[in-house]
Amino acid sequence: MQSIQTRSQKSKAAPKMADRGVAVASRSTRNNSDVPSRSGPVLSEQERERFVAQAAYYRAEKRGFAPGFELQDWVEAEAEVLRLIGGA
Repeated sequence: MQSIQTRSQKSKAAPKMADRGVAVASRSTRNNSDVPSRSGPVLSEQERERFVAQAAYYRAEKRGFAPGFELQDWVEAEAEVLRLIGGA
């Protein structure tokens, strides 16, 4: 028994253009000054510093506020905040 394919079935079975090695041009927005250079929320310096301070506090609390790790807590908290807001 022979199978009959409809037009829609044939188009679904056809490979996509990307599978054929066809390059698809993409629009670049790197030089467009209207588009922000980073994604994520825009925070003021004070807001960012407040988030870093809070994250550093929680890091210190987690290790029992042992002295001597304040700078490490701050640096790690700052890196975490920047990663989360898309700044680094």
